[in-house]
Amino acid sequence: MKAIKVILAGVAAFAALSAQAQNYPQGLVDKTIAVIGNEMVTIGQLEEEIQMARIQQGFVSDKNMRCEMLERILESKLFLMQARIDSLEVNNDMVSSELNNRIDQIRTQLGGDEQVEEYFGKPLYKLRQEWRKTLEDQSLTQQMQSNIASSVPELTPYDVRQYLAKVDSADLPVVPVRYQLSQICRYPDREAANLAVKEKLLDIRERILAGERFSTLARIYSEDPGSARRGGELGMASKSIFWPAFSDAAMALKPGVISQIVETPDGFHLIEVLEKKGDMFNARHILMKPQYTSEDREKAFKTLDSLRTELNNGAVTFALAARFYSEDPSSRTNGGQMADPNTGSSYFEIDQLKPQDYQAIRDLKEGEISEPVESLDNEGRNGNTVYKIIKVDKIIPAHTATFENDFNQLEGTVRQEKAMAALDEFVNEKLKTTDIYIDPIFADCDFSREGWKEVAQKSTR
Repeated sequence: MKAIKVILAGVAAFAALSAQAQNYPQGLVDKTIAVIGNEMVTIGQLEEEIQMARIQQGFVSDKNMRCEMLERILESKLFLMQARIDSLEVNNDMVSSELNNRIDQIRTQLGGDEQVEEYFGKPLYKLRQEWRKTLEDQSLTQQMQSNIASSVPELTPYDVRQYLAKVDSADLPVVPVRYQLSQICRYPDREAANLAVKEKLLDIRERILAGERFSTLARIYSEDPGSARRGGELGMASKSIFWPAFSDAAMALKPGVISQIVETPDGFHLIEVLEKKGDMFNARHILMKPQYTSEDREKAFKTLDSLRTELNNGAVTFALAARFYSEDPSSRTNGGQMADPNTGSSYFEIDQLKPQDYQAIRDLKEGEISEPVESLDNEGRNGNTVYKIIKVDKIIPAHTATFENDFNQLEGTVRQEKAMAALDEFVNEKLKTTDIYIDPIFADCDFSREGWKEVAQKSTR
């Protein structure tokens, strides 16, 4: 239901797009295509919504794209009108944050301020003003939707039982297999590995200063596959999308100057800035990550294998061994129990586990401990090498949700259904009491809600 507003890149581009997808007449100028209460929708706004959705979300629709987007816009206008009536206030902090994020993303995607202005056919300051207005409306719309959804009365166990009684068992949610796991982790010698990779980068830096091409060495040595193919070039981008240490180093460089070694959670970098514009820059970099030796692996595996033997013999509990021997700070204080870093849950579905971890435990039963395995931690974008043994504390097999075992999940399902029903009821009631006009060019749209179809059909009479 969330509408996204974007500025039309010129009347010619609009006419071509419209004529191609909707068979609108060539030369059609921007016009009002819908009025809903005191809110208007222009065909330019509709095209802008689609244009932005394509940039941000890769918007694809099985239906007519313009019909589907128009229905989204119209429904959002109903919530926006009620938000104004209820005197809801814009969350300006959220709007400012989202506006800056939007601009940074689009500037990065299109290559800079000039490209953004050319693409949208307006100066950036004007786009900023219009996008802020859109995000303010969006803030009010979302608040109104949230208020309606939260007006659903608190659920009771009786509500959940009623849901179970009326729903077909085939439509009940299926709870996938879940694991509760504990781990003991050992890290390789990071200090030695970091020193080795720094020495390699210092040697590469000396070669560049001696006259070798940065781009050639980036293709050979950089461990960032995306940019290495382009000679290390990242493209013009906002500094906000990079790690702060990387951005700070790049912004401090003059074009053509080679940085000292810069460390980020991704590894170690050499940076050469090609161009800077405001808070954007285009740079080349060579990324190298610490590499660990077979001796590191053998040493860690030997320690972990000995611990596994002691644990299987009952000489020590897994929780106590984790507190003394594990080097993972996030789990050792909790007796080794693993938790999803995104949700905090101690239960993992298969697709939430790292592939290496799942391979280690896939054939284990409750209480069993895996062989030592090389895996990754949760640091940086891709994780750092870590060696571990994993204990399967509990396995909950895949099953159809039941009242006794999955009350919280069922309660969430019922709450979501009731919230969606409340939002649907709001829209249906407003359709009956709001003055609405939809241009006849949309009369053949297959809107998902009958109310819109009826309004569109009336416009042809």
